[in-house]
Amino acid sequence: MWFPYLSADRIRHRSRHNKAAPAREKGAPLVFIEKEKSALRLAAGDARAEKLGLSPGLALADARARIPELEVVDMDRAADAAFLERIADFCDRYTPLVALDAPEGLILDITGCAHLLNGEDRLHADIKKRLTALGITLRASIAGTPEAARALARFGREKIVPAGGEPEAVFRLPAAALDLAPQTVQALSRAGLKTVGALAERPRPPLAARFGADLIARLAGVLGERDLCITPRRPMPPTMAERSFAEPIGLEDDMLAALRSLAGHVCASLETRGEGGRGFEAAFFRTDGRVFRIGIETVEPQRDPAVLMRLFRERLGALPDPLDPGFGFDFMRLAVIASEPAATPQASLDGNEAAEQEVSDLIDRLIARFGRDAVRRFVAVDSHIPELAARTVPALGAAEDGTAWTSLGGTPPASRPIHLFDPPQPIETLAEVPDGPPLRFRWRRAMHDIARAEGPERIAAEWWRADGLTRDYYRVEDDSGRRYWVFREGLYGLEAERPRWFLHGIFP
Repeated sequence: MWFPYLSADRIRHRSRHNKAAPAREKGAPLVFIEKEKSALRLAAGDARAEKLGLSPGLALADARARIPELEVVDMDRAADAAFLERIADFCDRYTPLVALDAPEGLILDITGCAHLLNGEDRLHADIKKRLTALGITLRASIAGTPEAARALARFGREKIVPAGGEPEAVFRLPAAALDLAPQTVQALSRAGLKTVGALAERPRPPLAARFGADLIARLAGVLGERDLCITPRRPMPPTMAERSFAEPIGLEDDMLAALRSLAGHVCASLETRGEGGRGFEAAFFRTDGRVFRIGIETVEPQRDPAVLMRLFRERLGALPDPLDPGFGFDFMRLAVIASEPAATPQASLDGNEAAEQEVSDLIDRLIARFGRDAVRRFVAVDSHIPELAARTVPALGAAEDGTAWTSLGGTPPASRPIHLFDPPQPIETLAEVPDGPPLRFRWRRAMHDIARAEGPERIAAEWWRADGLTRDYYRVEDDSGRRYWVFREGLYGLEAERPRWFLHGIFP
């Protein structure tokens, strides 16, 4: 698919919601310019500019001399690329294998998809009809190889080439249809090889020796002798289900009902294959070409439609902007973007598996509502300094993140507060020297008299840290019943002249 007036179509597509420029309303040709070697030159134009001979590369001054009422717009290649991506999103409804042929083309692998629209003729006509209705000019051809289809769309007539008919279809195309460098095309022209047919009739070894092996490879592709796989924008999902609607839908209940039906199909497919999905994506195609994609992830492989629907409802309910149906959605697709083998769960007598499943379900729902990065879990770190002994990672992160939690066997672990300050907060303390517990301390301008104290729990400094000092931790309770975790940093007279005290945590 080639979009010869992509920049102009983008401007006009945007102008549907805004007032067009006065010159355009009067029918003036539209051209796009960019600076090239200190001169402003035409980079693209619309159909009217092309008919008037205003081709890319022409100086703007020369173009104005010919057509004074010319409408001139700065070339915006980034905006054109974004517009091409939107068109590619629209074309996802025909096949999940859509590749960019930048700067103004797309390649669709419709193998196995044409029968869904009753043949290649109907599919070709449907693409033309829908994109033309959106104000996008295109030329599209269907052939056995992407190179042949591309050459016909850009340099020949729009055509549906039957299997094996590529040599005859491209015989009269110019040598530039091989997508070669301009210098190579010029050299071929000087040698009298101006068409693909002229090249095809020549022996390949001399051509390769003079013009390079790339010419032979491209020639083989255009002639249908070599079929290369395209590189799609999005990976091919292992399982998917889709549905088109005769009349666009816009009510949330209708959307959820259609999504539930698609979930049933993909889950049945996963069960047949003995797999479960870890990532799912629902795509909603609007009639004006816009596509909304909603994704969910699960901790455990899932193939239960009810679970998927609950997660999708959570995700839809948490969207900052609800799905805008506009004039309605006419196509939906549910794809499994990640899957892995999954056995049928067996109930255990101790109930541990049920508890783990409840935790997994909770994580799935939290991720669906708040996002993957907002839900985290603790992993152990090889350090005995309290604030360094654990860190958080995404709950759906790799299992090998961090180190394994160590078991103390029969020894009960030391009590730790749930809330730790990082870094610990300095406090003013009255304590017995050299190593007595605090009698009172001031924290945040409030004095706390200690009623009970337990400790010390001595934590030595890690020798590989240059600034580490020994810590003596105490669990203390003030006269109001509030419990704190405080420590003295440094051994009196050995590591510090006046050890400092810190509040590290609060017990519930």
